[in-house]
Amino acid sequence: MEAPLPLAGLNVLVVDDDDDSRFYVTTVLESDGANVVAVASAAAALEALIKLQPEVLVCDIAMPEEDGYTLIRKVRSLKPDQGGQIPAIALTAYGDTEDRVRALEAGFQTHVAKPVDPNELVEIVASSVTNGKNY
Repeated sequence: MEAPLPLAGLNVLVVDDDDDSRFYVTTVLESDGANVVAVASAAAALEALIKLQPEVLVCDIAMPEEDGYTLIRKVRSLKPDQGGQIPAIALTAYGDTEDRVRALEAGFQTHVAKPVDPNELVEIVASSVTNGKNY
């Protein structure tokens, strides 16, 4: 009997303006059982978050118009039943300590530098749900 997929049935919202990055993250998470909705902008993410109520948010930081910092501040201002307490992962090319601190201060639980190993990404998403229950 095979072990269940680590993200089986988990609803994940992925936000990244880069088509290739969005495809990569979506493919990795879906291959481990997640149900993924992927959008290309902060505005689309906010709308999807409220409507779909996913269990995890994986968000790029550097996006045109509105960046990930702005998005997470808007998310954190929402009521809990609208998704305001969703576990959120910043997935970004900006990987130094200052960027990590800024992401955590903005409201993300985790900061992950691109490129990210597929197994590491799955592990981070799975643990964010477990740890996010305490957010």
